Amino acid sequence: MRKIPQEHVKNTKNMISVFSEICNITRYKTFATSSHHCLFILPMWAVGAIVVVVLALVGCLGFCIYKKCVNKGKKPKKTRERKGGRGRRKKDKEGEEGEEKKEGKEEEEKESLGKLEYSLDYNFTDNQLIVGILQAQDLPAMDMGGTSDPYVKVYMLPDKKKKFETKVQRKNLCPVFNETFTFKIPYSELGGQTLVLQVFDFDRFGKHDVIGEIKIPMNSIDLGQPIHEWKDLVGGEKEEQEKLGDICISLRYVPTAGKLTVNIMEAKNLKKMDVGGLSDPFVKVVLQHNGKRLKKKKTSVKQNTLNPYFNESFSFEIPFSQIQKVQVLITVYDYDKLGSNDPIGKCWIGYGASGVGLRHWSDMLANPRRPVAQWHTLLPEEEVDAALKAPIR
Repeated sequence: MRKIPQEHVKNTKNMISVFSEICNITRYKTFATSSHHCLFILPMWAVGAIVVVVLALVGCLGFCIYKKCVNKGKKPKKTRERKGGRGRRKKDKEGEEGEEKKEGKEEEEKESLGKLEYSLDYNFTDNQLIVGILQAQDLPAMDMGGTSDPYVKVYMLPDKKKKFETKVQRKNLCPVFNETFTFKIPYSELGGQTLVLQVFDFDRFGKHDVIGEIKIPMNSIDLGQPIHEWKDLVGGEKEEQEKLGDICISLRYVPTAGKLTVNIMEAKNLKKMDVGGLSDPFVKVVLQHNGKRLKKKKTSVKQNTLNPYFNESFSFEIPFSQIQKVQVLITVYDYDKLGSNDPIGKCWIGYGASGVGLRHWSDMLANPRRPVAQWHTLLPEEEVDAALKAPIR
């Protein structure tokens, strides 16, 4: 507590002593004259007025002293507040910097997509590039259960005509593949191409998600000796689904005779496969039971068209007790006289299918003896094959 100056204390004491003297005056005061004493009486209202004036003066003096002391006592408080403000601002700034660093670390963690081990070897005698997909580690969880169903797609740019895929490794963030794929490419043409290794998360009921990828320009590596290395996966661009065309198929099943009839009616908007901007399509029909191939049939070849009309029927003997586990695989090919026939697209109907493939099969079983027609969108052959290999849940 701050001390009151001595001069203010002295003035206050003087005022109080005056007040006391006035209060001690009796109601009768004697005044001496030259020869006798006379008695003088002081009125009560005068005494009250004097008391009020004295109290007012004392109050004013006390208020001034108090205000002066309080103002002097506030200065250190303001200084402390300014210091405290600077301290809080400093702490706030440090807190923001800490949050920014934390966010930066979280972004780095999010960018970690795992890594892939692969091998490359070129056979100069046979003009073959042999690509080995060995294993992956630390893949991110893409499914709700905290796992992924990874597989690797392998192809060359700019020519995407030939693509390979590994088997799907179910519920595994560190899958082991140990698969090899061969591209027959002359060494003189290899330098202008780029090898792409894309890791996907398989989804039976939706589009497969890209986990990450590795791109290897062939002109940046030395194929004079085998290459074996790990590389970190980087974010891959989601490719727009290439339109391969549509095919119309009619199904008819007669339970009493155990006869399934598949009619390949027509196709439209098929992918251009030839240099002239056309294709020579034909259709292969494969019948499977519980994953085992039973029979296969194929249509005639339609020359130079992207919208072929077939209207060709194939019959299969399937007992009613087995029809629930039957799969009908439809593949459209581009016929090639000199080389192997190239697949344009594929679809499947029946056991384990989803979407249109499952609905078409259900409609056929619900309407025995009646042909049920349905358009199906063609998908990449490797995508359908991967779905067929995956266990049915």
